[in-house]
Amino acid sequence: MPNLSGVSAFVTGASGGIGEEIAVTLSEYGANVAIAARSDGIYDTADRIGTDAALALETDVTDEQSVAESIESTVAEFGGLDVLVNNAGAMGPTAPVEEIDADAWRAMTDVKVFGPFVCMKHAAEHLRESDRGTVVNVSSIGGKRPYPNRSPYAASNMAMIGMSRTWAHELGEDGVTVNSICPGPVEGDRIERVIQAQADEQGRPSEEVREEDFYADLAIAEFVTPGDVAELIAYLASDAGRHITAQDLNVDSGATWY
Repeated sequence: MPNLSGVSAFVTGASGGIGEEIAVTLSEYGANVAIAARSDGIYDTADRIGTDAALALETDVTDEQSVAESIESTVAEFGGLDVLVNNAGAMGPTAPVEEIDADAWRAMTDVKVFGPFVCMKHAAEHLRESDRGTVVNVSSIGGKRPYPNRSPYAASNMAMIGMSRTWAHELGEDGVTVNSICPGPVEGDRIERVIQAQADEQGRPSEEVREEDFYADLAIAEFVTPGDVAELIAYLASDAGRHITAQDLNVDSGATWY
């Protein structure tokens, strides 16, 4: 069991779904957790944790000033920053490339590329000062084996992998580990909306898309859970994960092996 007693973490996109589960799991293992997102769901996540170890911060990762203020608030509240989890995400448009609106493309990369960049920019000095600095970027297997009609999603998630590998070598001299986690389809509302959007775009029944485009390539024909992702992040943040860095780790029921 990971021991995160005394560890301070900043988790983006923590108002629901995977991010909520990450925040709660880190807290259960002893961490102080800053719950960062635009949605009021951050207060529900804090209530679920139910202790002074949770700090709800209204944060827009596409706004550098918002990020800088939230990270400084975290450091002031908890006395430092040890773990950064860049989890904020977006579904993005589902359409052939020639039909994608440029603003929709930019909105996707603002969240998944610019957002992690500004979080890392303002967290780096604190992570370097930590004796267990850890960064986890929540990417996707969609950045490794892209799905048709999801090019903004593929581009942004592949960028996260590249940023992780680069930052691992930039901060490694100070003992900071940086990894990407690449979930496959995660059960919940978002994957249901993705499946329906693909079905609508291709004129196919949603159950056919689910079976042929999502389940067919899985070694275990089940979507992963938010808890599966959260547990791996807790491991990477623990002493047991100190020599895992510059990696992109799949949590995907066997859909991808590279």
